[in-house]
Amino acid sequence: MSMETQEARTAEAGSGAGGAQSLPADALIIMPVRGFVLFPGTIFPLTIGRERSVRAAQQAVRDQAQLGVLMQRDPELVEPGPLDLHRVGTVGNVVRYVTAPDGSNHLVCQGVQRFRIIEFLGGYPYLVARVHRIEEQDARGPEIEARFLNLQRQAIEALELLPQAPQELIAAIQSVASPGALADLVAAYIDITPDEKQEVLETIDVGNRIDRVTRLLARRLEVLRLSAEIGKQTKAALDERQREVLLREQMAAIQRQLGEGDDGKRAEIAELTKAIADAGMPKEVEEQARKELRRLERMPEAAAEYGMVRTYLDWLIELPWKLPEEKPIDIAEARRILDEDHYGLEKIKRRIVEYLAVRKLAPQGKAPILCFVGPPGVGKTSLGQSIARAMDRKFVRVSLGGTHDEAEIRGHRRTYIGALPGNIIQAIRKAGARNCVMMLDEIDKLGAGIQGDPSAALLEVLDPEQNSTFRDNYLAVPFDLSRVVFITTANVLDTIPGPLRDRMEIIQLAGYTEEEKLQIARRYLVRRQLEANGLKPEQIEITEDALREIIANYTRESGVRNLEREIGRVMRNAAMRIAEGSATFVRVDAGDLAAILGPRQFENEVAMRTSVPGVATGLAWTPVGGDILFVEATRVPGKGTFILTGQLGEVMRESAQAALSIVKNRAASLGIDPGLFANSDIHIHVPAGAIPKDGPSAGVAMFTALVSLLTGRTVRNDTAMTGEISLRGLVLPVGGIKEKTAAAARAGLTRVMLPARNRKDLEDISDEVRRKVEFVFLERVDDAIAAALEAKADAQAA
Repeated sequence: MSMETQEARTAEAGSGAGGAQSLPADALIIMPVRGFVLFPGTIFPLTIGRERSVRAAQQAVRDQAQLGVLMQRDPELVEPGPLDLHRVGTVGNVVRYVTAPDGSNHLVCQGVQRFRIIEFLGGYPYLVARVHRIEEQDARGPEIEARFLNLQRQAIEALELLPQAPQELIAAIQSVASPGALADLVAAYIDITPDEKQEVLETIDVGNRIDRVTRLLARRLEVLRLSAEIGKQTKAALDERQREVLLREQMAAIQRQLGEGDDGKRAEIAELTKAIADAGMPKEVEEQARKELRRLERMPEAAAEYGMVRTYLDWLIELPWKLPEEKPIDIAEARRILDEDHYGLEKIKRRIVEYLAVRKLAPQGKAPILCFVGPPGVGKTSLGQSIARAMDRKFVRVSLGGTHDEAEIRGHRRTYIGALPGNIIQAIRKAGARNCVMMLDEIDKLGAGIQGDPSAALLEVLDPEQNSTFRDNYLAVPFDLSRVVFITTANVLDTIPGPLRDRMEIIQLAGYTEEEKLQIARRYLVRRQLEANGLKPEQIEITEDALREIIANYTRESGVRNLEREIGRVMRNAAMRIAEGSATFVRVDAGDLAAILGPRQFENEVAMRTSVPGVATGLAWTPVGGDILFVEATRVPGKGTFILTGQLGEVMRESAQAALSIVKNRAASLGIDPGLFANSDIHIHVPAGAIPKDGPSAGVAMFTALVSLLTGRTVRNDTAMTGEISLRGLVLPVGGIKEKTAAAARAGLTRVMLPARNRKDLEDISDEVRRKVEFVFLERVDDAIAAALEAKADAQAA
C-alpha cells in the first residue's frame, strides 16, 4: 500500500507538467470513467468532459495509440488520482473522436484486452501508467463447453423476454465461439451494477468468469420471467374489466326495457328531445340531431364519447336555425345614424344608404358583400357597427388577422379531442341570430400554412350562390349563411387573393383632412376621452387652436387613433391636476401643449430641404395613407457613374434611369453642358434610407431634381409632384391621388403637380384640400420644368 501511495504522489505531482512526451513501450494513456466498464470485444461510446480526459483522448488520436479505460472507485470524484482507480481495466482502440457543436467531446472505443496497472508515471498532462496486458486463456474442455452452452441459452432466453430486443444482439450471442468472449459480451449488456461488472472484468479465469456471469444472469432472468408473468396477469385483468363493462351496458339496456333506468338521465334525454323539437332545425339537421340523441341514450354516462356527443347536441340546439322577423329598414333613420356616428365620408355613406335601400326593396335578394379598404383609424369597423344599428340587427366581429389554419373557418372534425366549430359558426351562436351583421376584420392579413389556406375556405362563406349550404366540419350538416350581412375590412388589397377579392365590392376609405380631423375630435374624440378619464365637460376645455396644434404638429396619420391618444394624454394631465386639488377647471390652449405633450413631434421640412438645387418634393402612397418624400440629387467629379441609394425598388430605379436618359437627351435645350455627364458622378438619394420604396410615380420628381441640380435652379418649396415619365417625355397617370394630395395639404404645400390624365380624380379629393392646394396638370416633362423651377440662381449657388 505504501508503494501505491508513493506512486500516486509521483503521478499527481507530474500530472500538471508541460507538453506530451513519448511513452514507454509498456505504458498506456489512462482514461478514467465513471460508472462504466468496457469489456474486450465490445464497442461503446464515451462522453468525456474533464480537461485531463480530453487531452488524453486527443493525444491518443494524434498518436493513433491505444487507451486504457479504467473505472474510478467513487463516481462523485471530479479529478480522480491513481488511488481512486481500480487496478484492472481494458485496453481500447479509438474508433472515432467527435466534438459536438455544443462543445462536448465524444469517444467511441473498442475493447481489445484486459490489463493490470503496474505503476503510474508522472510528467504528463494526463494519467499514464505502465501496465501488464493480460492475454485471454484458450480454455477448452467438456466442462467449459457445457457452461458455455448453458450461458448462451440463458442469454438468448433473457433477450427474448425483453420488449423490442435487437435481433442483431441475439445473432451475435449465437455466433460467439469463445467462452471468455461470450461471458464478456453478456456481462457488457446485462442489467447489473458497475461494481458487479468490474468484478467480472477482474475475473481472469474463464471458468470462474462464466460461473459468475451465469449467476448474475440467472438472477436477472428470474426478474424478467416474473415481469412477463405480471404482464400476462395485467392483460387478463384488463380483459376481465372490458367484459364487466359490456355486461353493465347489457344490464343497463335491460333496465331501460323494464323502465328501471336512471331517472336523471331520462330527464336529460327528455329535455334534449324537447329542445330539438323547439329549435326549428331543417329536416336534415333534425334527423342528424335525433340520431345522435339515440346514441347518447344508449351510451353509459361514464363512456368516453358521452361528453363529446352531449357537446355536439348542445351546439346544434343553441344555433339560431329560425329566421327572426325582420324589421323594415328606415332609410331616413339610417342616414341619421351614419351622420351621428361618422363625420365626412359622404361617398361612403351614400353607398351604404344605397346598399340598405336595395335590402329594403329586395329583402330576399343576394346583396353584395362590402369590403372597406383604408388606412388604420379611419373608421372601418365603426362603419360596420353603424350598418348593424341602421338595420336594427345584432353585430358580431370576427378577427381574421394572423389566421393560418383552415379549421379556424370551417371548424375541426369531431374525431379530434377538444374539437369546436369554426369562427363563423361560433360568431353566429354568439350573435344569436341568423341574420346578424358579421364583420370579418383584417381580411388582408390572412395567412396560409401546412394546415391549409383559410382564404380558400372563405370563398364559400362569401359567395351568395354557395353560402346557403355552408358545411362546418364540426357540425357536418349544412347551415344557411345567406341571410347574414357580411362586411369585411382591409388595409391593402394586394394581399387578398384574386378569387376572394372578386366576391366583394371594394369601397375605398381615404385619410381625413385636417378640418375633418378637427370636427371628429370636437364631436367624438373629446367626449369619449372625457368619459374614459372620469371628467365632466364643465371641468376642462380644449380650445380649437389646441386641437389644431395637436393635429398639425403632434400627429401625422391618415386616421385619428394617435389623435385620440394625444387628446387622452391632455385629459389625464387635467384629471391629475383636478384630483390633486390644484385646479377645479382646466383650460388647455395651444401654448400649453408643450408642457403637457412635450416638444412638437413633426416639423415642416419642405422649405429647408428645397433651399438648394437638386432637391424636389415627391408624393407617395403607403398602406396607412399618403406621405411626402424628398428626392435629393448631387454631382461630384467622377467618370459618369449613376448612383441610387435609399432602399429603392427595381421599378423606382428604372424611373431614375429613365429620368437621367431624358435629361441627357435634352441637355442642349435645357442649357446643360453635355460634358458634365462624362466627367461627373450623379447621386440620387431618397430619404429615409431605412424604409423600402418602390413604384413609378416618383419619375417626375427625379427628373425635376436632376434638371434642378444641373441647371442650378432650385425647386419651389411650396410645390410637390407625382407622375410616371416615359422616354418620350410624356407624364403618365398614377394612382393614390386622393391620399397623396391630402398628404401635401397636411405638410403645408400649396401647389401639387399631377399628370393631366389624372384630372378625373379631382372629384375624389375633398373640398378642403381643393381650397388649400393649387393643381398644375402636366402633359410633358417640359411642363414640370416650367412650373416647378425658380429663376436661375447665381453661379456660386450652382
